Amino acid sequence: MNWSNIFSATLSAFFGVNAMYFALSAIGLNVQFGYAGLLNFGQAGFMACGAYAVGMTAHYYGISFWWGIPIAVVYAVIFGLIMGVPTLRLRADYLAIVTIALAECVRLIVRSVTFKKYFGGSDGINQFANSFVNRTPFNPSSKYSLYPFSDSVNAIGAVLLLVSFAVCSVLLGHMLAQKWAKEERQGFQSKWIICGVAVMVFLLVASKQTEYDGLSFKSLVVGWILAAIIAGFIYMLMRSPWGRVIKGIREDEDAVRSLGKNVYSYKLQALILGGVIATFSGIMFSVSRGSVQPDNYSRDVTFYVLTALVLGGLAKVSGSIVGPMLFWGILSFVDAFLNELTKSWGGHVDIFGIPLITESSHIGVYVQVVIGLMLVFLMVFRPQGLFGNKKEMALDGR
Repeated sequence: MNWSNIFSATLSAFFGVNAMYFALSAIGLNVQFGYAGLLNFGQAGFMACGAYAVGMTAHYYGISFWWGIPIAVVYAVIFGLIMGVPTLRLRADYLAIVTIALAECVRLIVRSVTFKKYFGGSDGINQFANSFVNRTPFNPSSKYSLYPFSDSVNAIGAVLLLVSFAVCSVLLGHMLAQKWAKEERQGFQSKWIICGVAVMVFLLVASKQTEYDGLSFKSLVVGWILAAIIAGFIYMLMRSPWGRVIKGIREDEDAVRSLGKNVYSYKLQALILGGVIATFSGIMFSVSRGSVQPDNYSRDVTFYVLTALVLGGLAKVSGSIVGPMLFWGILSFVDAFLNELTKSWGGHVDIFGIPLITESSHIGVYVQVVIGLMLVFLMVFRPQGLFGNKKEMALDGR
């Protein structure tokens, strides 16, 4: 088997466009579910709002493509009000059922023949992202890498190298400061600092295996910068008085209500904020492909985003970023491994005489099996995710 192709596909997916737009959506879902305890299964509806806003702006309204961004925010707020005003008095499973139904209503409306004039029906809206594509320093037909020493991306590589060394320097500086100050902190262990440095070095070396076309490279650079800005904003927001109220509602909304807080208003704010963030996910996904297809925003997308979020850790901003990266990295590894294995075994895979893979179309089935097994093992052995706190899990129906 060609292990170079396997690792290249895995690492490209780890940093790639799919991981980027899942991360944006997961940050929004984390606000709703991880912090506020709102079991929202309609995140794909908010993503569709962003995608169709930019698509309709460029294709039908006859105004600048960039006006689609504020229009997308307006769409998300309206959809959030439609979803939240009549339903936020519901809890747990009941709220989940209503939200997934509303998201499916959005998908079926934009997919319908009746509104094909505006939404393009099942064909969607195509070739609307020319403003985004044309304003790029990257040649769409060329290949680019995240590796800092690549000749084709010296500027991006230099920034990546600078950020990597800055993070490593901060971690090392923190370790030395703790040692010199001789603070008596039982929870501090220098091995975690060393692990952090090792991870940064690994990511720097692994980035050499990444490869993207010009449009994808621009999309992921813009998208990851946007994800970093939003993640920083949410990190600070959840440490503000507003964030503490939101987390209090997740734990015991009756106690928060007894303190004079308008629980209903706070929950609606959290739902809309998470939806607006997910709207940017839909925008980045649509412009990276130059098209909007209604079936790309089905209910399955919300479950995949939720799986990625739980993998990283609920109520943790870092989990919202790392979870989608691991999710797509694992799936790409399985897909690339099975493809290479099938090729090396002559087009079919037999285990103890039992035919498992007889044609390439069967590989997708096993990728879906991996998603299911991943979620099962995660719930059994690590329900709080990699970075999450089990005490902050909002899965008990409160």
